[in-house]
Amino acid sequence: MNVFMNFFKDLFKFVYSKIFLIQVVIAVAMIAILSYVALQWLESTTNHHQRIVVPSLSKKTLDEVEKTLGEKDLRYEVQDSANFNPDYPRYSVIEQNPRAGSEVKENRKVYVTLNPSGYRKIEVPNVVLQTRRQAEPKLIALGFEIGTISYIPNMSDQVLELRHKGKKIKPGAMLMKTSTIDLVVGDGGGVKLNLSN
Repeated sequence: MNVFMNFFKDLFKFVYSKIFLIQVVIAVAMIAILSYVALQWLESTTNHHQRIVVPSLSKKTLDEVEKTLGEKDLRYEVQDSANFNPDYPRYSVIEQNPRAGSEVKENRKVYVTLNPSGYRKIEVPNVVLQTRRQAEPKLIALGFEIGTISYIPNMSDQVLELRHKGKKIKPGAMLMKTSTIDLVVGDGGGVKLNLSN
């Protein structure tokens, strides 16, 4: 029993001795200094406070994108091309992510979408023997433009032919989006004609 009492008595004296208190103060100071140094190192390696404003890449070529982003320590990656937009030069940036004006860290990757070289080709739907009211919305919905409407004597008022640049085209033909299609329509009151070319 005396052994335990003496042990706790000596421990109590040690805890309240100057040597112990100095060691505690030194340990706390070392922990504080090491923590501060570690935080400073983390901030410097992760660029915690460094922010870069993403520039606008709209309508820039890939060479211009590379130069612009390189000057700001940013990278880029090309995503799939979008639908052709005539308001943008071919192969220029049409969209970007993050957006212009966003703040990012150094070496951040900016994703860009390029304008393709032109409109894609679309299959001409079968609107022959449909009324003009039915045919026009279908063609317009697919991206075609309606050109001249020619009426010829025929018992029906249906679309009898489709033409593009003066040539007869068949349903299923592939034309560029925004191509102009002319319609040959029956006048609904004449004699039926043979339109074979």
